[in-house]
Amino acid sequence: MRYLFLIIILFIVYSCSHAVKKPNFTEVKVEVLYEDSLSIRAIELMNGSLGFAANKGVFGTIDLQTKTVRTNIQKYDSLLPEFRAIAHTSTDFFMLSVANPALLYKTGDKGSMELVYTEEGEDVFYDSMAFWNDKEGIAIGDSMAGCLSIIITRDGGYSWNKLSCTQLPEAPDGEGAFAASNTNIVVQGNKAWIGTTRARVYYTSDKGLSWEVFQTPIRSEKPTQGIYSMDFYDSSLGIAIGGDYTDPEKNIANKAISHDGGKSWQLLANNQDPGYKSCIQFVPDSEGKGIVAVGFTGISYSNDMGINWKTLSNEGFYTMRFQNDSVAYAAGRNRIARLTFK
Repeated sequence: MRYLFLIIILFIVYSCSHAVKKPNFTEVKVEVLYEDSLSIRAIELMNGSLGFAANKGVFGTIDLQTKTVRTNIQKYDSLLPEFRAIAHTSTDFFMLSVANPALLYKTGDKGSMELVYTEEGEDVFYDSMAFWNDKEGIAIGDSMAGCLSIIITRDGGYSWNKLSCTQLPEAPDGEGAFAASNTNIVVQGNKAWIGTTRARVYYTSDKGLSWEVFQTPIRSEKPTQGIYSMDFYDSSLGIAIGGDYTDPEKNIANKAISHDGGKSWQLLANNQDPGYKSCIQFVPDSEGKGIVAVGFTGISYSNDMGINWKTLSNEGFYTMRFQNDSVAYAAGRNRIARLTFK
C-alpha cells in the first residue's frame, strides 16, 4: 500500500511537470464581420455581442453568434460626433466623443442614447474610458489648466464630475493621451493605470480618490510619441507600447514592461520589431507570456513576455479585444473582424 501511494504521488508530480502546453501562435485567420467607410477605434465585448463606435456618429453592435450587425447614427444638433471611447456596465452602454464639444452618451431609458455629460473648450479632447463596476467609471482626456482631464461617475453613469487640478499630479506642458484604441487606460479591482503622451503612467489604487505618477523609458520627445496602449495581466504585470505613427518602422524605446504594478518599467525588445502599434493585449490564460499588438502596420505576437516578437499578419487594425485564449475581435479602417489565432 505504501508503494502504491508513492507511485500515485510520482505520477501526479510527473503529470503536472509535463502538462500539455498550448502551441505558440504561428498564424492568424482574419474574418471580416462588418465593412463601412469608417474609422473604428473603440470596441467592447458585451454579453455575447461586440459593441463599437466610430466617426460620422456611427455606433452599433455585432451579435457574435449570428454575426448580425445593427448600426445607428447619433447626431448632436447638426454635428456627427467622432467616437473613439466606449465602455459598458451590466445594464448600459456608453460612448464618448473626441474634440470640442466632448459628448458622453449613455443608453437611455426610452431606447435611445441619452447625453449625460458635455464639456466645451478649445483644448477639450477626451481619449478613453472604462468602468470599475456597475456604478463607478472613469474617462480621461488631454491636459487642461495644468492637469489631465479626468471625469468620474459614482452613480452608474447618470452624472460625471471632473477632478480639479488640486486632486491630480501636475501635468507637463502639452501632456495628454492618444485616442488611438481606447486602451491607454486599464482598470482592475479598485485600481486604474493611465498611459500618456509624455510616457508617464498615472496610477490610482482607490478609484480615482488619490493619484501617483511614474515615468517610463518609452520615447516621448515628439508630440506623436509616447504610450499609445497598455494592458495589465494582473495587478503586478503590465505592458505598454508606443512609437510614432508618422514613422511607424522606428522601434527604439517603444515597448516596456512592469513587474511591480506600474511603479517601475524596463524597456523590451529595444531596436527590435515591432515598431509603432496602437493597441497591445495579453493573451488570456497565458501566464502573461502571450502578448499581441496591433496597428495599421499589422499584427505582432510574443510568447515570452515581450522579449521576442514575430509578425503574424500584415492586416492592419487600430484596436482589439480577446474573447478567449485563441479568438479576438479587432477594428480599424473601414472594418471589424474576428481574429482566430492558431
